[in-house]
Amino acid sequence: MANKEVREPEIKTIVVSTAGDFTLGFDEDYGYYGSFVHEADTKGLEHFVGGLNDIFKNDDFSTVNLETTLTTATQKAQKKFRFKGDPEYAKILTMAGIEAVNVANNHIFDYLEQGYKDTMTSLEKENIGYFGYEHQYVTEIKGIKIGTLGYEGWRDTQEIRSQIKQDIDSLKEQGVELILVHFHWGVERQYVPTESQQTLARYTIDAGADLILGHHPHVVQGIEEYNDKFIVYSLGNFMFGGNKNPSDKDTFVFQQKFYFENGKLTDKKEIDIVPFSISSVKNRNDFRPTMLTGAEHDRVHGKIVDVSNRINGSDWLVYEVDGPLVASGED
Repeated sequence: MANKEVREPEIKTIVVSTAGDFTLGFDEDYGYYGSFVHEADTKGLEHFVGGLNDIFKNDDFSTVNLETTLTTATQKAQKKFRFKGDPEYAKILTMAGIEAVNVANNHIFDYLEQGYKDTMTSLEKENIGYFGYEHQYVTEIKGIKIGTLGYEGWRDTQEIRSQIKQDIDSLKEQGVELILVHFHWGVERQYVPTESQQTLARYTIDAGADLILGHHPHVVQGIEEYNDKFIVYSLGNFMFGGNKNPSDKDTFVFQQKFYFENGKLTDKKEIDIVPFSISSVKNRNDFRPTMLTGAEHDRVHGKIVDVSNRINGSDWLVYEVDGPLVASGED
């Protein structure tokens, strides 16, 4: 009897990197000197990406929260903070190596409908994907479809749950194999997520999401492993033009390597928590996120473990590898 040839399973990996708030601009009422726009005018756009160590270029896919308008519109919303940047600032995302941004947040309409539309146009010119509200972003990497969704998740309601389920089902119908969901949620300057953040995140994983990424609190919150998936409750600020000198400059890039066997996502995974400061100097914010090393790296990493222990422990550390993850380069 002839031996049947046993085919080796085809294994592919995709490295995803995520970071928090990118406010590529400023509030015009808060002064030009020392602002993001001032830094751009005096140092050039290259300044902002100089401390990234190519972290977003060395992966397969990167997403962040875009918390500003990229517009020349002048009509503003009636609110305390209104963020705006030159449409050219979309180039910073390209220079950083970021493929797609979340736009579901409380600043994307700071310059009303015109500012929102201009922001989409600015992103499209740079070939940057966007998702949130009515927009989904689907891309294909190494023959595997990745889909991204974004929401303002202020409360865990039946309405948002229904929308999430509908959107995830829609992605799955399109053949999407890896689903990332961004939430703009929580309480500013709070290091522990609210109960509604936690219940909404877990529901979203139960509905079919593979990774949950949060932002809005402007500080880091913990990480939780739930049903073999990760919930990153708050990535904090990152390239943040909204504050010239925040008291807490700690942040991080969350990276995960997903493993696929014959095109299907498996439970195997690796992660890395990559500590950053939002600034390359300590006495102010120069809007140049900088990868940390040595004692500062260890301090911020320890802080993320500590805030995770205030949720549901830090058993997820068993998945962490030493040093930033990089793409394998296979097709």
